[in-house]
Amino acid sequence: MSHRRPPRSRSGLLVRARTRPDRTTGLAWPLILAALLTLATTLGLAAQQAPPLPMDEAVTVGQLDNGLRYYVRQNSRPEARAELRLVVNVGSVLEDDAQRGLAHLLEHMAFNGTESFEKQELVDYLESIGMAFGPSINAFTSFDETVYMLRVPTDDAEALATGFQILEEWAHRVTLDPAEVDAERGVVIEEWRLGRGAQARISDQQLPVLFADSRYADRLPIGNPDNLRNFEQAEIERFYADWYRPDLMAVVAVGDFDPAEVESMIRDRFSRIPVRPEPVERPYYDVPDHADTYFSIATDPELSQGQIGIVSIQDPTPLRDVMDLRENLIGRLANGMLNTRLQELAQQASPPFLVALAAPGAFGGLVRTASAYQLVALVSESGHMRGFEALLTEAERAARHGFTAGELDRQKADLLRAFERAYAERENLESASLAEQYIDHFLRENVPLSTEMMYQAAQALLPTITLDDVNAEAERNLDPSNRIVTMSGIDKEGVTLPTEDELAAAMAAVENTDIDAYVDTTVDEPLVMQPPTPGSIVSERTLDEVGITEWTLSNGAVIWLKPTDFKDDEVVLAATSPGGWSLSSEDEHQTASNAAVFVAQGGVGAFSQTDLQKALAGKTAAVSPAIGELRETLSGAASPQDLETFFQLLWLRFTAPRADENAFAALKSQLESFLANRDANPAAAFGDTLTAVLSQGSPRAATPTLEEVEAIRLDDAMAFYRERFADGGDFHFVLVGAFEPEQVRPLVEQWVASLPAVEGEESWRDLDIDPPTGVIEKTVRKGVEPQAQTAMVATGPFDYTAENRIRIRALAEVLQIRLRETLREELGGTYGVGVNASYEQFPESRYTLSIQFGSDPARVDELKAAVYREIETLIAEGPSDLDVEKALEGERRGLETNRESNGWWAGQLRAAIENGIDPGYLIDDSRLGEINRANMLEDAGRWLGLENLVVVSLVPERPVG
Repeated sequence: MSHRRPPRSRSGLLVRARTRPDRTTGLAWPLILAALLTLATTLGLAAQQAPPLPMDEAVTVGQLDNGLRYYVRQNSRPEARAELRLVVNVGSVLEDDAQRGLAHLLEHMAFNGTESFEKQELVDYLESIGMAFGPSINAFTSFDETVYMLRVPTDDAEALATGFQILEEWAHRVTLDPAEVDAERGVVIEEWRLGRGAQARISDQQLPVLFADSRYADRLPIGNPDNLRNFEQAEIERFYADWYRPDLMAVVAVGDFDPAEVESMIRDRFSRIPVRPEPVERPYYDVPDHADTYFSIATDPELSQGQIGIVSIQDPTPLRDVMDLRENLIGRLANGMLNTRLQELAQQASPPFLVALAAPGAFGGLVRTASAYQLVALVSESGHMRGFEALLTEAERAARHGFTAGELDRQKADLLRAFERAYAERENLESASLAEQYIDHFLRENVPLSTEMMYQAAQALLPTITLDDVNAEAERNLDPSNRIVTMSGIDKEGVTLPTEDELAAAMAAVENTDIDAYVDTTVDEPLVMQPPTPGSIVSERTLDEVGITEWTLSNGAVIWLKPTDFKDDEVVLAATSPGGWSLSSEDEHQTASNAAVFVAQGGVGAFSQTDLQKALAGKTAAVSPAIGELRETLSGAASPQDLETFFQLLWLRFTAPRADENAFAALKSQLESFLANRDANPAAAFGDTLTAVLSQGSPRAATPTLEEVEAIRLDDAMAFYRERFADGGDFHFVLVGAFEPEQVRPLVEQWVASLPAVEGEESWRDLDIDPPTGVIEKTVRKGVEPQAQTAMVATGPFDYTAENRIRIRALAEVLQIRLRETLREELGGTYGVGVNASYEQFPESRYTLSIQFGSDPARVDELKAAVYREIETLIAEGPSDLDVEKALEGERRGLETNRESNGWWAGQLRAAIENGIDPGYLIDDSRLGEINRANMLEDAGRWLGLENLVVVSLVPERPVG
C-alpha cells in the first residue's frame, strides 16, 4: 500500500469548477451524462480515461490572490439563515512536542477575543441575534483540520455582514490575550476530563497500535493535561502565526442570500488578510504499511460491554471522476448486503454477537492520508471468540461465495430509492449539509455533486454493476495486509479474553474451513393477504389557524391532517391513545414497559423483521409502536409514493403483531448482556441514584435487573401489547407532510377507519411516582478517573399554560447563559453546563428544572456554591436586559426553524392532543413579546426558589493508579 499525499496545489480541480458566476468551464452536463451512458456499455474503461465529475453548478468557487479559497451557494433551507464556515487545513498533527493540544486550545481562543470583539463580546453579540452557543456557534479540531461554524440570520443585513467579520478576525486577528489563554487552559482540561472513562482508557491502549509508527499516534487533538497546564504563551502564538494563513484556508457560505452580494463581501473582506512571507510548508503524514497482522487487546474494570473487530488500513477513497463514483457505489452495495447478513445473525435465538457492523471509511476516513475498513461486533463479557469467528466467517462467506442476485437487486433498489428521494428533495436541501460537501472538497478534493447529477449517474451506473463487481469488493475487504485485530473486554474476575495466538489461530481456522454459501429466503406474498372492509369518515372540520383538517372516523378514531411543503418526499405520523403501562400491575411492569419493543422485533403478519426488510426493498415506509407510562403511541414516516404500504404497516401493527421466539430470545440476550456489567460504569450508578431519589425509590422507575428481564415471557408481552392496541378507535392520529387530504382519504378509510374499536372509554392511571419534597443531597463514590458529575434538579407545581411554558424555557436559557459565563468563562471550572426546563400536565401538573455539569472532584462544592449565588442573584435582581434579549431572540429564531420541520409539527400536535389544548399556540408569538426583565424576575422567584431540590454528585471512589 502506498498512501497518496494530497497535492500541494489543487488548481487542476478548480479549473473544472465554477470559479465565477458568469463562467462555467470543463465538461458540460450533457457530455458528462453521455459519458456515463457510454460507460454503461464499455466497462473496460481505464480509471485515467474516466470523465471527471463536474462541480455542482449552483456553487460559486473562487480563490483570492492571497490563496484563500471560497465557496458560495444560495439555498433557502432553512429560510432566512446562512451557514458560514472558516476551514483551516491545519490540525493537531502539525503540533510539535511543545504544542500538543494547542491546535484545539487555539480554536477555543477564537471565541475569547479578537481585535473587534473583546473577551465575551463575540458570543454575547451572536446570542443577542438568537444564535445559541453550541447549535449555531461552534467549532471543532481534528488531526488534520480545524473548522469554525456560524449560523446567522439573513433577514438582518448587519448580522450577515458581522458574521463574515467574525470569520475574518478568526482567520488573522485573534488577540490571544495571555490572561485569557491562562483562563482557557482550565476549560480545555475540563473538556479532556469530561471525555475520560473506560472507553478513553481503552483508546489509550489501542490507538498506538492503530497508528503504529505514525505521528498521529501521539497527536490526539485534545492534547494532554500536563502540556495544557504548562505550555509557554509563545508556543500558541507561534502555532497561530505558522499555520493560520490564507493559503491554508477556505470560507464556505451557504444560505438564503444573494450569492453575488455574498461573494463580493467575501472578496472584499478576506482579501485584507496578508500573504505570509516565507510560509512554513504544510506537511502530510502517512500511516506506515505493515505486512503482519497487529493485535491490540485492552481491558478495563469499568467497561460494560465487550468488543471485537478487524480494522484494515486502506488508501483514502477519492470521488473525482466517473470511475471513482462507480467504485463508491460498488462499495456501498457490497457493504449494505454484508450488513444485512450480519443483522440476520443477530436475530438468532442465541446470537454470536449482540450487534455487528461492516463500516467502510469513505472519502478520507480515518485520517487525511489513510482510510479504514472495519468489521466490528459488540459481544457479551466472555463472547469474544464466538463473535470473532462469526464475524470472520460471514465476511469469508461473502468473499468466497459472493452475494446472490436477489440480494443485489434489493440493495440496488434501496440505494436508487435513496438517490431518488434526495433528488425529490433537491429544493429542500439543508444548508449545513451542503456546507459539509464544500468543506470536503477543499480538504480532500472530493467533488460535491448536485443531487440531479448523483441521481442520474446512479441510474446510469447501477445497472452496470454486476455480482462479479460486488463479490470482488468483498474479497478486497478481507485483504490481510495492514490489518489490526482489536479487542476490548472487561477486567473482571472469572473473565478471560482470547490471546493473540488464539485469535490468529481462529483466523487461520476460518480460512481453512468449508463454509456454505448464503441461502437467500424471502416471503412471496403481499403484506396483507385479505384487505379489511373500509370504514368511513363520519365528520370533518378544519382548524384553519394551523392548517389542519380533522376527520372523525366510523370506528371513533380521529385524525389530524396537516399538509406542508417543507419536504417533497416526506410524510410523518404520530399517534396516541391513553393507557400505557400505568394499567399494568407492579409485577407485570417489566413485561408491560418492554412489550412494544419485544413484539415489534418479531415483524408483522407473515413477515419476520428480516423478511419485512427484504419485502420493503426500494420503499420508504416504517411504523413503530411504543408503550409509555401514560400512553401507547405510534410513530412513522414514509415517502408519498409509498403511502399505501405505510398505511398497511400501520394496520398490521394493530391487527397482526407477530410472535417470533427467535427474535425475542435474541433481544433478551442483548438486554441481559447490556445489564450484566452495567454497574461497572460510574455513570450508571450516578444515573440510578438520581432516578431513585427523584422517584422516591419507585421500582417502576428503576433500571431492570437481570432477573427481571429473564422473567419476561413473549406470550405475556404479546398479550399486553394486544390489549393496548386492541382499540384503534380511541387513537388520535396526526399526519404531517407532502400530501393532500383527498389523496389520503381512501387510504384512511381503508386502513385506519377499519381498525377494530372497543366499547367504552379508557384512561391512564396515576401511579403516584412523585418527586420528593425538601432538599436532598447525595454523593455517589464510584470510578477511578479524577472526574465528577453534578446534577441539581428542582421540582414544583406548575400551571400548564402556553404563557408559562414559554416563560420557564426563557428563564432556563437565561440561567444557562449566566452559569456558562460564571462556571466556564470566569472560573474555568467546567467545559459546559446544561440547564433544561421541562413540564408536564399529567398525571400531575409540575415542572422540572435541571442543572448539570462536570468538573474536577475537588471543585464540586465551589461550583455548586457558584450556582446558588447565580440563582440568588436572579431571584433578587432579575436578569440583565441583554440576557433577556438573548433568551427571547434564541426562542424566536428556534421557532422559525422548527416550524419548517414535519417532525416538529407531528410531535407538537400529538402533545396538544395528549394535553387537551388548542394547537393555535404553536403559531402565536405574542407571548414572547410580553416577556421582559420584570416578569422574568417574578418567574425566578416562582421557579428558582429551590424549596424542592435534589442534588447528586458523582466523585471517584479511588484515585487513578
